[in-house]
Amino acid sequence: MDTNSQPGAMELIRLADPAQGISVRLRSTSPALESRGVRYYDAEAVVTSGFVNGRVHLGFDSEDLADWGRLLDVIEELEQEADLDEPFIADWPRSGNTAHLRFIAEDPYVVEVHDGTGTQVVVSMPLDLGEEWIADSRERLKVAQDALGMDTADCRTLLQ
Repeated sequence: MDTNSQPGAMELIRLADPAQGISVRLRSTSPALESRGVRYYDAEAVVTSGFVNGRVHLGFDSEDLADWGRLLDVIEELEQEADLDEPFIADWPRSGNTAHLRFIAEDPYVVEVHDGTGTQVVVSMPLDLGEEWIADSRERLKVAQDALGMDTADCRTLLQ
């Protein structure tokens, strides 16, 4: 049991292979702050491997949650294209006020955890995500949206 998580905490993102992984754990389903219709949440990025283990605060807002869904859409489209001249790179969350993940779509995927606002440490992890990772990620996103009181229509509105 994770004694650092509050009641209602949940795993929003899990990117892992059998040897190592990176996850984003929502610390509470209640917003830490709400301002002008935007809800802000406390989370943490957790890195686990045989080499390095750690965690760093990662905050995001309700708009960033919609961005995660859009990022999954883009990566899924890119996976259908066989010839990518250069790897696709994207950051999540994009707000820039906390640590963030950087996705590098190549073979294998590389996911980096950047603590740019704190220690300046970057952990880079190659991951063999398998074929079902996008479907699994969409399911986690749906569960998180439900838990946070955001339905799919809310997220579509945020993307426009």
